[in-house]
Amino acid sequence: MLVIFLFATVSGYVISQDLLGPITIDELKNKPYEEWFTVEYDNYNPFVKTTDQLKPLLQGVDIQVFMGTWCSDSQMQVPAFYRILDTVGFKGKISVIAVDEDKKTPSGSATDNEISYVPTFIFYKNGKEINRIVEAPVDFLEDDMLTILSGAAYKHIYQD
Repeated sequence: MLVIFLFATVSGYVISQDLLGPITIDELKNKPYEEWFTVEYDNYNPFVKTTDQLKPLLQGVDIQVFMGTWCSDSQMQVPAFYRILDTVGFKGKISVIAVDEDKKTPSGSATDNEISYVPTFIFYKNGKEINRIVEAPVDFLEDDMLTILSGAAYKHIYQD
């Protein structure tokens, strides 16, 4: 179920409505979201050396993204994330769920996944969570993805 909230934000982009629930990249590429999505996507240049290493590690990986169209971190990180996935030719399953400002969704999926900050990128292999990037990467998105998917120790910015 898609729910739209009306309001304006002062995060640099004026948005007249916010998405809630499962969404598609096509929705983010259309007005009013394309204003920030396209700029951030086009301006992000992933590190080729890292994406070359990342590509084989993404095979068999599913990704779930929780974001807020109202959130400046989501407006910056989600387009960059898609740029990385496009660069490596990701063909796996990705689901994107938009949350409200209280980090809630109509289905309760944000609560079920313990979402406190957005964006949150959750990586799964064989149906089990591998790890997650929460709100912002420790290094760069592709570096954090490489660390997670290679099985190295990783703690997101809110972990002790």
